[in-house]
Amino acid sequence: MALVMYDLDGTLLDTATEITQAVNLTLLDFECRGVDESDVRRWIGHGTGWLMQQAWAASAGQKNEPWEKVMERFIVHYQETAGTSSTPFPKVIETLEKVKSIGVKQAIVTNKETRFTDRVLAAHDLKKYFDMIICGDTLPVKKPHPGVIEHCLNELHTSVGHSLFIGDSEIDVATAKAAGVICWAVPYGYNHGRPISMADPDRLVPDISDVPNYFRGI
Repeated sequence: MALVMYDLDGTLLDTATEITQAVNLTLLDFECRGVDESDVRRWIGHGTGWLMQQAWAASAGQKNEPWEKVMERFIVHYQETAGTSSTPFPKVIETLEKVKSIGVKQAIVTNKETRFTDRVLAAHDLKKYFDMIICGDTLPVKKPHPGVIEHCLNELHTSVGHSLFIGDSEIDVATAKAAGVICWAVPYGYNHGRPISMADPDRLVPDISDVPNYFRGI
């Protein structure tokens, strides 16, 4: 059985604006200055906790607030903004439909936490395309640990040689390489402000539209 796995933020959906809004609403709660969306785009990829730590370090200075309190406010705000301004990247919806129609299984492997992933996917009616969704809190490990891909392969009864991973960051490429899975990378994502070509993916593609052709060839 063939399987294609996708990263979410920066690969399928552009979520930076709504994440930035949640971050800045949180900072405002603590009377801190906001951060730019360009900075948030560089911080996306490790999960919301790590992202919020970067924003706090950049804006809060010496403010000494309990971190649990900061994250409680972020969770409230991101639950409100998730799915409100994000948009699918070009060719995403059409490709998901085509891949599903040819009988290839599809999965999401993201470091975004389940509560936020569910809201974003529901807002864009995307859940129907996926046989599995692995979030940053689904397993004891998350990307770049290869266990997230290995779990996906095992649960969906497929092999490394019949699978493909598509992402936008060096984290995605490292995860796929560690698991022995072919990795494609898209250039329009976040990747901490660095060109994704530097991560040496197996193939750099302009969008995900060639996925159906890949599986017709294996």
